[in-house]
Amino acid sequence: MKCLRVGAAVSTVALGLLAGCGSRDVVDASGVPRLRASHAADSADGKPRTVLPRGPRSSFTPFRTTGDDGTQVLRTRWHGRKSGFTGDIWAWVPPQYHQPQYAGSGFPVLIALPGSHGYPFNYWAGAPIALEERIAEWSQQGKTLPFIVVMPVLNPAKKYYDGSDIPGQPKMGTWLTEDVPEFARANFRTYNSRDGWAFMGSSSGGFAALKAVLAHPARFKAAIVNGPDTVPDSPMWRGYPDEKRANDPRHLARLLAARQGPQVHLAFELGGEEKAVPDVKRFIRDYTGGPIRATLFEIPDGGHSARTYMQRMADSLHWISEQLRGPVPSV
Repeated sequence: MKCLRVGAAVSTVALGLLAGCGSRDVVDASGVPRLRASHAADSADGKPRTVLPRGPRSSFTPFRTTGDDGTQVLRTRWHGRKSGFTGDIWAWVPPQYHQPQYAGSGFPVLIALPGSHGYPFNYWAGAPIALEERIAEWSQQGKTLPFIVVMPVLNPAKKYYDGSDIPGQPKMGTWLTEDVPEFARANFRTYNSRDGWAFMGSSSGGFAALKAVLAHPARFKAAIVNGPDTVPDSPMWRGYPDEKRANDPRHLARLLAARQGPQVHLAFELGGEEKAVPDVKRFIRDYTGGPIRATLFEIPDGGHSARTYMQRMADSLHWISEQLRGPVPSV
């Protein structure tokens, strides 16, 4: 199940991407509690965790303005030194990032992956969904952390790479888990521990997010996983059964459970009308527990769409925000 119904052509995303999804009446976050105050501390051991931008700085172009305060989604090209892949990345920093009291603080990073091909455009950057506006609103209300949102392309050439390094293909697993975080560290104030790193994805992007956290729990602590595939199913795995198994979330979950950690946190979102319901619930039943902490947010009558997932996004972001490190104001 690779196709997330968000508009048949990504080139017309602004026109066909979930009519009404950007409107303020889509998401009711009134029942979402405020974050626990314990996440105000920069470090449990007193050691600084903020990492200042390392460079090389990217050359950004404005993509769209998201608030009256001048915050913008920006776009750039990034060459992944580890993967060798060069692709577009959209990025957004929350209003708090530029406030004087947070000038010396790191911010948590949310790597947001779209469904379908996610190429040449990552729809989480677009105005119809308005993810950035939501995070700005919820974080100012104390319901979620103010995330830096990094939105890379997912499946170049409109082929499904399962967020993996499939032999003979572009190394998209390395791109997502090494090069994209390196982009964030090069350009923004981040944290040097996994407490400041999470993924979010839908459909094929949900699979990639799920796999990234299970495969690299020392780097990433949490993921929001929306209507995901739960097994690798790209046709390009043909002839590589061992590599395919090594990129199977079920196999990765078993390995993590056998090692007894480190603990990761998975927030699943699932529309009641999705074909993925049995598979996702089976995965949660059979492969979570122990060091794999999971919760499920169901959307009755919801379909396989970003509009469905946005209905519970405040809950999901709140849940993973409770597990991560927020920015620390200066005294």
